[in-house]
Amino acid sequence: MKKYDEQMLRRARGALDVQEANHLSKRAALNSSAIRRTNEQYSETDYRQDYSIDVDRILHALAYARYIDKTQVFYLIKNDHITHRVLHVQLVSKIARTIGRYLGLNEDLIEAISLGHDIGHAPFGHDGERYLSELCEIHGIGSFQHNVQSVQFLDKVERKGVGWNLCLQTLDGILCHDGEVHNKKLEPDADKTFDTLDQELETKKTNPPITLVPMTLEGCVVRMADTIAYVGRDIEDAIRLNLIKRSELPEDSVKILGNTNGTIVFNLVTDIIQNSFQNEYVAFSGEISDALRRLKRFNLERIYLNHRVKKYSSNLRNLFRFLFEKYLNDIERKDPTSVIFSGFLNGMSQAYTKTQNNAEIVRDFIAGMTDEYFLSQCPESMRPVIQRM
Repeated sequence: MKKYDEQMLRRARGALDVQEANHLSKRAALNSSAIRRTNEQYSETDYRQDYSIDVDRILHALAYARYIDKTQVFYLIKNDHITHRVLHVQLVSKIARTIGRYLGLNEDLIEAISLGHDIGHAPFGHDGERYLSELCEIHGIGSFQHNVQSVQFLDKVERKGVGWNLCLQTLDGILCHDGEVHNKKLEPDADKTFDTLDQELETKKTNPPITLVPMTLEGCVVRMADTIAYVGRDIEDAIRLNLIKRSELPEDSVKILGNTNGTIVFNLVTDIIQNSFQNEYVAFSGEISDALRRLKRFNLERIYLNHRVKKYSSNLRNLFRFLFEKYLNDIERKDPTSVIFSGFLNGMSQAYTKTQNNAEIVRDFIAGMTDEYFLSQCPESMRPVIQRM
């Protein structure tokens, strides 16, 4: 193996730490404050900072690779130009890093949270999340929520049950993101620990409506950017699929935010920078916040609840139930031919198998599936027809 100048690399890393301390906002999450569940001894030649390491680990997670065939909004539709979840997390990252740059925040932490925030999403978007949650509650393991599952994957499932040992600040930002909740202003809930994280994970499973607030401004920015990334993009996709017309967008929102994704993103990002610069919080102005709330309501009523989008919802619910019961039965019978053994449990560490009950194992397996793989596991006679739009 090639020999590297370890002293030079240490100096380079030290210079980067000094630059970060001198140039980032005093409100930023510095790498010097990064905390891992298990301390690691880095190689002398590893010049990367902690949050940059988290980004690399998330990018190399198997669950990240599966983003490519995970529904964002429109499932069972064949159209190469609509948004899938892999593009959504990239858009969140770009938007959040733009905001973070102007606020003097840590862009590596922002990128890590952004790329990992939806990694626990079930197949078929929020409908799949709801169907899986119903089954989880029936089997006594609490509700299923993709933000909780994202932490579960990265902390306990990946690397055959060893997990990636990500920083607390990264996992907290992932857990506390919630683009569905409308926030005009977010102020960090600092001074959290891994005990806090574990408590919030359990609380969220038993009490889904509870609101969690990120411990860093970086996490707050990602949470706002999540909404900014999807609200206009979903409109463009819906127009492309002929579900709505641009002329139908609410006039009072269009007047303030515009009627294209580009103008909506620009106005939301500009407003949040203007209202958050050198403050202890991240916020929209009242006018922009109200316009965004109205636009989100339009999207809910005209896009997300559109009967054409929900055409196969009852069919999908039955398929989730079918697979959940099948895999649960396979585990209880210790059926070695089942894909849940060959494709998931084979090689899993005892750190995972000894701490997860059968229903939790089934939850993790199904949640990790892509849309296509999920359908391939169902009897052909039960599969819905994919529409070309």
